[in-house]
Amino acid sequence: MNNSLTVDINRNYVEAGCGEPIILLYGLFGSVKNFEPLINHLKQSYRVIVPVFPFFEKGMSISIFSLTEFLDELTKELSLDQFHLLGNSMGGHIALLYALNHPEKITSLILSGSSGLYESGMGDTFPKRSDYNYIKTKTELTFYDPKIASKELVDEIFAVVNSRKVIQILSLAKSTIHHNLEKELLNIKTDCCLIWGKNDKVTPPEVAIKFKKLIPHSKLYWIDQCGHVPMLETPAAFNTVLDEFLLSLRK
Repeated sequence: MNNSLTVDINRNYVEAGCGEPIILLYGLFGSVKNFEPLINHLKQSYRVIVPVFPFFEKGMSISIFSLTEFLDELTKELSLDQFHLLGNSMGGHIALLYALNHPEKITSLILSGSSGLYESGMGDTFPKRSDYNYIKTKTELTFYDPKIASKELVDEIFAVVNSRKVIQILSLAKSTIHHNLEKELLNIKTDCCLIWGKNDKVTPPEVAIKFKKLIPHSKLYWIDQCGHVPMLETPAAFNTVLDEFLLSLRK
């Protein structure tokens, strides 16, 4: 895999590198592209796996729970007994659910801008989904630097929310927003790294602080001038923190 990643449509995951496995989970409006800088960094030392979530497959009832089951099936397919699990946004929510259900498989848990406690993203309704400027503004709010919300990205999101796929999106968004893990987080016993953008408007800093309080073996790291997707916005800073955390597990 070079600097550009391609997804084989006949596979339900992307894989790069070799070594200790680490699974990366993106959020509702994310994709493998969100993790390109991170994959290119981690593949030097790890076996990196990114599930390609079936958000919009016909005939499928999609929820935060069905996606967690999808992840479980993939780990079985790949015969993964133990691995690091990293999730951003809704991907963090899925990572938390998986870690609660399969604690014996998790070497460590890394969360960034994770839902599961509170999230203020596109929301569970799209009152102005036909308004391009509204979608553009909402997309820009995801990042500290609005320029990261390229026209290509805004066009992609605008097309999705104005297609028949919007029903599945609303269903998934509702299942995510309405499922609060506050009372369960105490049961996560694995080492947990929280990497948060100080300027995250989707899952604000107080969410990270609450995760730190509720997850017993957690460490919280802040990234300045960074929003909801640190591994894409500030990859160098994100990778430095992640490397430090992963290295600490070997001591």
